[in-house]
Amino acid sequence: MEKYHQILAIIDPTTEDQKALKRAIELAKQTKATITAFLSIYDFSYEMTTMLSNDEREAMRESLITDRLQWLNELIKDLPKENISITTKVIWHNRPFEPIIEEVLHNGFDIVIKGTHQHDKLKSVIFTPTDWHILRKCPCPVLLVKDHLWPMNGNIVAALNVGSAEAEHQSLNVKITEEAINLSKLIKANVHLVNSFPGTPVNIAIEIPEFNANEYNDSMFNHHLEAMNEHAEKFSISKENTHVEEGLPEDIIVRLADELDAELVILGTIGRTGLSAALIGNTAEHLIDNLNCDVLALKPDGYVSPLAN
Repeated sequence: MEKYHQILAIIDPTTEDQKALKRAIELAKQTKATITAFLSIYDFSYEMTTMLSNDEREAMRESLITDRLQWLNELIKDLPKENISITTKVIWHNRPFEPIIEEVLHNGFDIVIKGTHQHDKLKSVIFTPTDWHILRKCPCPVLLVKDHLWPMNGNIVAALNVGSAEAEHQSLNVKITEEAINLSKLIKANVHLVNSFPGTPVNIAIEIPEFNANEYNDSMFNHHLEAMNEHAEKFSISKENTHVEEGLPEDIIVRLADELDAELVILGTIGRTGLSAALIGNTAEHLIDNLNCDVLALKPDGYVSPLAN
């Protein structure tokens, strides 16, 4: 986490409680990072002003930006920030995720931190299209912040795919584990490694009567357990903090995070197919929806954002 020298904290214009900015300040206290508080705004009534002159439309736009910038500066002034450098930036754009990713691409930010919205009636977190676009297309790590605190001696869950022989997944396993260890040192937390694996395919058990499902499951479990033990040993993580279970990742990881009352789950993302690594296709979206803690999503080495083209 020491490598996070520049933090881009995404401001939520609908609330005074800026979870992302508060989390950014927490991290900056440990890493001495600088923070840019970033707000993308757009007023759709602007679309209705075509009868105005270009100068009048520009004046309207600048007035709205100035108003939001003043609000943001006032908000930051009241936060306890302990000599942390915080700059502010307000951008006019009708697709909020694009200027966020462009800011990362053009100014070399090391991490994006964004708060999530909670649905008051359903008591669950709602992820906006902006959240998913950032997760899939942002080239740097993305930290999605919920309301869970980061207590001393808490738990970090690293979601791995140790059973895969693919180089990309193995490299991502290393990256996720190293990140978990680095962050655990900063916030004085414990690292847990978790890996899920699929059970016997139902169609095989039905179509091949002589197929032994128990032997298959035992073989799969032993394969993943051996791979997990080998991986954990490389990083001096005790077996007591490793977890290998049969089931879907969105079930296993969520349950373990709840049992440990984890403050953070770290997982890998592969942008071209949505979230992946230990996760297949869009199952990660279900996983993130159901987690009651922060999520740090990492890209594999060599990832290139589609907005970079």
